[in-house]
Amino acid sequence: MSEIKRKYVLPGDYIVDGNYRLLLNAIKIGNSIHSTRIGIAEVSDDGVRVIPLSGVYIPRVGDLVIGKIISQSALAWDVDINSCFIAHLPAQDVFEDFNPAKDDMKKKFNIGDLLTCRITAFDRSRDPLLTVADKDLGKIKEGEIVKIAPTKVPRLIGKRGSMIQTIENITKCNVIVGQNGILVISGEDKSSIELTIKAIKIIEKEAHTPNLTQRIKEMLEKEKV
Repeated sequence: MSEIKRKYVLPGDYIVDGNYRLLLNAIKIGNSIHSTRIGIAEVSDDGVRVIPLSGVYIPRVGDLVIGKIISQSALAWDVDINSCFIAHLPAQDVFEDFNPAKDDMKKKFNIGDLLTCRITAFDRSRDPLLTVADKDLGKIKEGEIVKIAPTKVPRLIGKRGSMIQTIENITKCNVIVGQNGILVISGEDKSSIELTIKAIKIIEKEAHTPNLTQRIKEMLEKEKV
C-alpha cells in the first residue's frame, strides 16, 4: 500500500489529479479532484477524502494529549491521538543513546499501550511529534478512559482550572485531561469514578449554559454524601 498523503484544504481547493474514488467531501471537475469542506485531504489507494476540521482535534505544540500506540517502526511508535493526524513518538526520546540494532522498543511500549504525551512539533505539513520525557508523562497503568468532544475541554477545565478542581476536590478523583478530548480518571472507589464521569458528561452536554460550575458543585455535593 502506498503512503497516505495529507494536506490542509479549503472549499474548492485542488487536491489531486487522477481516477481516484471520491470517498468523502470531494468532487471531481474534469480530471481534477477538489475539496468541498475545510479540512484535511487524504489521498490513498482507497481514494480521496476530506476530514472536516469542525469539532476535530487539531494538534498544537505544547498540548498535553492522551494517545494509544497503534504501530511501530524501527525508529518510532505511531500514536492515535484522536485527530486526523497520526502522531509519532521517536525512540530516541525514550532511550538514552538509542541504537536500533541493540535497543528493544517493546521493552518500553507495546501496541495498545496508552500514553500521556506532550506535542513537541507540528506545522500541518507533517504529522505531530510527541515526547514522554517530561514529568508525569509516559505509560498509563490504571484509570478509566473517557472521551469527550475536544472543543469542550476548555469548559471542563474552567477558568484557571476552577471546574476540574471542583470535581477533583469533591470526588477525590484524579482526572488527567488531554487537550485531544481523552481523559483518564482514577479514584478511591468505583462510585466516585462514576460520579466524576457523570459530572464530565453533564459539562460536555451543557457547556454553553450559565452557572455551570455552581450547578456541578451542588450536584456533586448532593450525590457524594
